[in-house]
Amino acid sequence: MQAATRIKALANQLTTRTYATATTAAMTDPSNYKFNHTMLRVKDPKKSLAFYKHLGMSEVNKFEFPDNKFDLYFLAYDAPGAPSHGKHWTDREGIIELTHNYGTEDSDWKAHNGNKQPQGFGHVCVSVDNIQAACKRISDAGYTFQKKLEDGRMRHIAFALDPDDYWVEIIAQNPVDKTEGVTTTDTATYRMNHTMIRVKDKDKSIKFYEDVMGMNLKRTSENEAAKFNLYFLGYGSESGNKSANGVNPTAEKEGLLELTWNYGTEKEEGKVYHDGNAEPQGFGHICVSVDDLDAACKRMDDKGVEWKKRLTDGRMKNVAFVLDPDGYWIEVVQNESLKAAPGKY
Repeated sequence: MQAATRIKALANQLTTRTYATATTAAMTDPSNYKFNHTMLRVKDPKKSLAFYKHLGMSEVNKFEFPDNKFDLYFLAYDAPGAPSHGKHWTDREGIIELTHNYGTEDSDWKAHNGNKQPQGFGHVCVSVDNIQAACKRISDAGYTFQKKLEDGRMRHIAFALDPDDYWVEIIAQNPVDKTEGVTTTDTATYRMNHTMIRVKDKDKSIKFYEDVMGMNLKRTSENEAAKFNLYFLGYGSESGNKSANGVNPTAEKEGLLELTWNYGTEKEEGKVYHDGNAEPQGFGHICVSVDDLDAACKRMDDKGVEWKKRLTDGRMKNVAFVLDPDGYWIEVVQNESLKAAPGKY
């Protein structure tokens, strides 16, 4: 299904509300925004749901569009101790949205994982209480790894492969040497920590996500020898103040965006990275939920953003899509818990 058709069908079903036109951006406060979800297209929803539920995620919402021949599944950590436990789906961070187009499970279609050429999207990441036991549990269930803990020199991270070969990074919330030999792991403590995308120009991308999307830079990891840097951004004023595994002080958070910058790409001509919506398709978008949809979009418009779809375009008045400097799609939706209005998603 073409991405535009998916957007239209989703918007038509999500709400019957209309919004008054905002005359000022003062009604919106970016500190209230949330990095709500990351969308991945999947071949077989039964297999994908089984994988993410094995990682401890719960299905917190589902939309069915039989007329348009696709369904959406929203998964998140929802145990009693989870940061977003019991909240409305638009009032959460760290959701994974799985998009299934009918019939792909019986076809030769394959998702593009973003790490094969053309590159763009990199991975989602789950942080765990006991990385050794968590990786063993994943392996024992029959799932494979792009990188096992014991592979290479980085013994504090692993990359599992979901049924569509999307990379799922596994990182530790606790010092790795403290969990060596411990055989138990509790999925109720896991977090959907971050989503990684590659960016051409770090300065332009950081400025965009800070100034336009209202995120804060939480952590920087410079890797001069390997010629790449990592920048972790998210909402909330707090920064990482604890090094859980000797490397990552933000491992216990959810809803972070990791920007990966490879040295020198900013000097290349034209577009460097694949947005996931042009062929070959896989990753679709990230999504930010906001306190007042009209005011937030007015604020972004005042900052001169490039729109994939404005609120005022067509009949869909409840969803917008902004393009970041690399052409990745950012969905903007109303956080229903922050605005009283008739109807709900």
